[in-house]
Amino acid sequence: MSYVYVNNAAASWPKAPLVGQAVAAHIEGLPYHAGRSGFSAPDIPGNCRQLLADLLQVPDRERIILTPNATHALNIALQGFHWKPGGAVLTTAAEHNSVLRPLHYLAKKNRLTVHIAPVCREGRLEPEQWETALRKTAPQLAVFTHASNVTGAVNDAALLGRLAKQAGAATLLDASQTLGLVPVLPDVWGIDMVAFTGHKYLLGPGGTGGLYLSPGLELEPVWVGGTGIQSELAEMPPILPSRFEAGTPNDAAFAGLAAALSWNVRNPLDIAGLRQRTKRLALGLAEAGASVIAVSPPGTPVVSFTLTNWNIEDAGDILHKSFHLICRTGLHCAPRIHTCLGTAPAGTVRFSLSRFTRDEDIDYCLAAIRQLQQ
Repeated sequence: MSYVYVNNAAASWPKAPLVGQAVAAHIEGLPYHAGRSGFSAPDIPGNCRQLLADLLQVPDRERIILTPNATHALNIALQGFHWKPGGAVLTTAAEHNSVLRPLHYLAKKNRLTVHIAPVCREGRLEPEQWETALRKTAPQLAVFTHASNVTGAVNDAALLGRLAKQAGAATLLDASQTLGLVPVLPDVWGIDMVAFTGHKYLLGPGGTGGLYLSPGLELEPVWVGGTGIQSELAEMPPILPSRFEAGTPNDAAFAGLAAALSWNVRNPLDIAGLRQRTKRLALGLAEAGASVIAVSPPGTPVVSFTLTNWNIEDAGDILHKSFHLICRTGLHCAPRIHTCLGTAPAGTVRFSLSRFTRDEDIDYCLAAIRQLQQ
């Protein structure tokens, strides 16, 4: 029996067509690196950067730093930020550990004080609470996710960013759950930094991600080493993106991401259809007796729930082994949100769809849950 895959908030599957071919073609071809090789060759990082700049609607592709994932991008932003002595950072209870753990690390080093704003029972940051927290904490930097990876609730990034700027804070947006699904417009919204990954809703391979830095924002490099340019310097080159891209890049993976980005341009997402399937899944799960975390629009194609008389991990294990259904269970690397949702300490079962999820996949998921609830 084939598997039914509903774990796209973790990693998308299937990938966009031609992604695997693009990766394989680069691996099997003659090694080269644009700017370092002694012969003319395609600029894979530059091409990928341009496609990302077009998607983000930013004019300067060189301000997009390519990274192995969103975690690396967030570490560059957080650890490279120019913190003042005794500085404060404000973040939210919805954040992923890729934000929470770097902040905890920095706090242990006595470099800053971390303040965490609560979220509502949908997992969404309410502007009034955010504004109050900004006023009380006076942070140097405000860090918030565009959408919860647990519930799918999408935040109003433009409004939250504007409130943070009015409070005198720089802004860092984690768009790991939204880029490729909904517009992410840092220059329009006044967001200083945007971290993202390529292996979720952009439909690219693992090992890809990036960080957008707005003009005027300066960071210190977190990783230092070879860049292939200005090798006479004792420090990292001052120019972007080389300043933050030490070492040999994973050009094969970024060739795959570029293929995915190009395919997405040619094949626009049917967001209305995806939302309808997500809604049908949530309603069907509730009818089957699951306790579904209801989320008002806007949202990503994520549905989190718990099951009466079932341990969360046991439910996931049975869904996998008995029903060949691949989903995610537990805390989803976002431990603090579950106190706000009332799902601590065990977490939830999470189904997350993609543009390739079919109606019959929804039917199968619902049939499996109905059997578990009998």
